[in-house]
Amino acid sequence: MIQLLLFLALSEMGLILILLFKTPLRKLVILGLDRLKRGRGPIMVKTVGATVFVIFISSVYGLMNLKKRLNVDTVVNPTDQILLFKQLLEASLMGYSVFLVLMIDRLHHYMRELRVRRKSMEAAKKQNRAFDDGKVNGTVEIKALEEEVMKLQEKLKQVESELENKSKEADTAETNVTALKKQSEGLLLEYDRVLEENQNLRKQLQTLDRRLSHSGSKKWA
Repeated sequence: MIQLLLFLALSEMGLILILLFKTPLRKLVILGLDRLKRGRGPIMVKTVGATVFVIFISSVYGLMNLKKRLNVDTVVNPTDQILLFKQLLEASLMGYSVFLVLMIDRLHHYMRELRVRRKSMEAAKKQNRAFDDGKVNGTVEIKALEEEVMKLQEKLKQVESELENKSKEADTAETNVTALKKQSEGLLLEYDRVLEENQNLRKQLQTLDRRLSHSGSKKWA
């Protein structure tokens, strides 16, 4: 029994040392403990722990009874002393084993929580990096859009200036057209006046010719 408890205590100490230091065996131990705590594993662990605890209580109770009997007896029996030391060693190893089991359980629990927190922190860092990258890409896109807007504004200003020049040219052309219209209307009026004068002159010439021809015919008569 003592050898079994000693082997159990040493094994538990080895597991604690493996959990404390970062080695390839720690991952295997953590995976084994994870599987042990799934399904029927917790029930079996609790059953074994309860059994060991009951045995520990019975050993302590027997140790106390044996100590009382040794205190009552006046003659010390070497066999009783050996039994006392044996039960004391068994109770100590059993209590130490129970304590080491609790230490292993707590270490595994805290390491699992630490692993979950690290994963959440890594996920948060990845999200922050993605957000920063998206922000940088967004700023680059915004700058590109601003440059494109500035180019379009410059083109719009050029088009507006060209349109203004064209409108000015159209206004000057329209004024020229109206001036030419007025000039052509004046020329038409002048032409009509000259034509009318020409007709009047022709009529006067015709009347003069008739008079001359009439006066000449009278002279010859």
